[in-house]
Amino acid sequence: MKRKNEPSFRESVDMMFNRAVALMDLPPGLEEKIRVCNATYTVRFGVRLRGQIQTFTGYRSVHSEHMEPVKGGIRYAPSVNQDEVEALAALMTYKCALVEAPFGGSKGGLCIDPRQYDEHELEQITRRFAYELAKRDLIHPSQNVPAPDMGTGEREMAWIADQYARMNTTDINARACVTGKPLNAGGISGRVEATGRGVQYALREFFRDPRDVEKSGLSGKLDGKRVIVQGLGNVGFHAAKFLSEEDGAIVTGVIERDGAVFNPAGLDVEAVHHWIAGHGGVSGFPDATFVPEGASLLEEDCDILIPAALEGVINMSNAARVKAPLIIEAANGPITAGADDVLRQKGTVIIPDMYANAGGVTVSYFEWVKNLSHIRFGRMQRRQEEARHQLVIDELQRLDDYLGDAWSMSPDFKDKYLRGAGELELVRSGLDDTMRIAYQSMREVWHDRADVQDLRTAAYLVSINKVAASYRAKGL
Repeated sequence: MKRKNEPSFRESVDMMFNRAVALMDLPPGLEEKIRVCNATYTVRFGVRLRGQIQTFTGYRSVHSEHMEPVKGGIRYAPSVNQDEVEALAALMTYKCALVEAPFGGSKGGLCIDPRQYDEHELEQITRRFAYELAKRDLIHPSQNVPAPDMGTGEREMAWIADQYARMNTTDINARACVTGKPLNAGGISGRVEATGRGVQYALREFFRDPRDVEKSGLSGKLDGKRVIVQGLGNVGFHAAKFLSEEDGAIVTGVIERDGAVFNPAGLDVEAVHHWIAGHGGVSGFPDATFVPEGASLLEEDCDILIPAALEGVINMSNAARVKAPLIIEAANGPITAGADDVLRQKGTVIIPDMYANAGGVTVSYFEWVKNLSHIRFGRMQRRQEEARHQLVIDELQRLDDYLGDAWSMSPDFKDKYLRGAGELELVRSGLDDTMRIAYQSMREVWHDRADVQDLRTAAYLVSINKVAASYRAKGL
């Protein structure tokens, strides 16, 4: 959606790209090659529903094939259009480069309101869409690998994977054609929570460096920080849940479609999520103040603001009134280019979307590797790791027996140390490592270059350099 006097989402992405490349020394031809979208396929297909044929319009855009396969989600929303899909595909290119996932960028979308159809109808629509894409190799384990996005989830990915397998009965790697699948269909532990978990790890890394915290005007650690979340879907819910339960943050506000709830003493995130599932919104939620004009809560006093739903929610009409000193973009493009300028001039620190929500594609990468290797993570080494740890425990136990009351092991040390890492622990470890290293690469540019004033520009510089290096290696 284009707002009055503001660039569209796609124009915003291009403007942010241009701001970064102006600080680089790229040949004009290579700069253009990285910026433009390679190809967009538009499909219009019919499905017989409710006694008549309904025609649907879908897209699959491939932004860059500097690495293959290309990767990117498929979203179901009435507002899906070619410009949005191409902008999201570009973001995926930069995102994958930033977190060193070996993919080019892609994105897909279907113009549909999934709430208007029952499960059987959605399956028919999804399978037909998958068929149209797969027969053109726009779903393929080694060429184009979709994932869930807004309006889709594990269920839709399972349908797509099954449709591809039906069309390619001898492809041993068929399950790797799509990620975000349920565990029993080739998925990976920790994928559902991955984007929200990535937001948590991003904030943890931000608060590890006093220089970063000082730039935002905050102090201390995550513990006690007041958080407002816009959108308590999969990403917003998991981010809010982990930050409040594991890091001591206080979620004071939640913004949803029908309004917002606010409690300065803190909200029970699980309870709010459960209420939304049962009532379709936050209205009527007890122990909190209901705010009918939910968007006004974006301007409420807090330490950390997490827009986790739609594009453009922070724009020229409200940016000047946003009080949060730190914003982390859990959604794609929640801050318009105009609002980004306003916030930067105010000194607001923004952890950009291409990094902040990269947890999803990172764990999707792990799932793709798992599908290609045909073995779950941890299966080969877990018990050997436990046996090796048992040797240390046995020696410590001998020392414990010898010294008696003078020294003893902590009560839960033995259980924790003996437990070998399973798939979930390994996925979380890999995600944490990825988010740390990617943030550190941005931080280095942010602090070391006088001409880089914000993390978004730093993120673009890091990722564009990596894409340019890939193209040069190909001889371009």
